[in-house]
Amino acid sequence: MKATVKWTGDVSFAGTADSGHTVIMDGAPEYGGRNQGARPMELVLIGMGGCTAFDVVHILRKSRQEIAGCVAEVDAQRAATDPKVFTAIHIHFVVSGRNLDAKKVGHAIELSATKYCSASIMLGKTAKITHDFEIVETK
Repeated sequence: MKATVKWTGDVSFAGTADSGHTVIMDGAPEYGGRNQGARPMELVLIGMGGCTAFDVVHILRKSRQEIAGCVAEVDAQRAATDPKVFTAIHIHFVVSGRNLDAKKVGHAIELSATKYCSASIMLGKTAKITHDFEIVETK
C-alpha cells in the first residue's frame, strides 16, 4: 500500500492513495490553516471507525443477520503534550436491522476489535479502546 501527500499551500495537503481517491487535509486557522479539509488525526480516527464498521457489517452478514445499518460513533482523547497520541478511544455502535441477535452483534464487534481491524489493533498500542452497542429494530 502506498500513498502520496502533496503540499498545496499554507498548511493544506492533498493525500492520494493507491485506490486513486484523494482527501484534502488542512490545519486549524490558529495554525495557519483555512479549515478546508479534515485534520490528519481526524482521518486516522475516521479510518479506524470505517475499518471496524466494515468488519462488523461483514461478520453480521456472514452470520445471516438482517442488518440494515451500522453507525460507529467514535470518541477519542489525546495526550496533552507532544506527541499528542490517542490515549483513549470509545466506539459506540448503533446497529439496525430486523431480529438482530445481541450475542452475534457483540461477537462481531469483539472479533473486529481483537482479530480483524488492523487500525483498531494498531491504535490499541497507545490507546485504551472500549466499545459498546445498541440495537435498533427496523421494520
